[in-house]
Amino acid sequence: MNVTNEPTLVRDRFYPRSRQTVAAARRFAAQTIDAWAAADRLDDVLLCVSELATNALLHGVPSGRGYRLRLLRFGGVVRVEVHDSGGGRPRVGGRDADAERGRGLLLVAAVADRWGVGTRSPGKTVWCELDTP
Repeated sequence: MNVTNEPTLVRDRFYPRSRQTVAAARRFAAQTIDAWAAADRLDDVLLCVSELATNALLHGVPSGRGYRLRLLRFGGVVRVEVHDSGGGRPRVGGRDADAERGRGLLLVAAVADRWGVGTRSPGKTVWCELDTP
């Protein structure tokens, strides 16, 4: 984690393995960001939530399991974390303009100020941080 102090605000929610949960995760994030008065980065947060949740569903959540979306606030930073129990290490895909898939982390890297992957047992945490004024 790039922020050295403890988060001042934390909200999280668990979602089952279902594509319909991405919309629910976006609603949860929008409500959280509104409550935290960080609306200046709302669109970026929602894009990151969509991409990280979708990646977890497609690549990181084994059948019968789910993923956890955690939002943290550290002063002027909003951190988005998606925890899943799948293996593998996410990476930014190619930049093939004709590809129908593979742009999720490319988009996250473009809008977030920082992003990365942490290990957990089982699985991983894919996170990004967005600086707010």
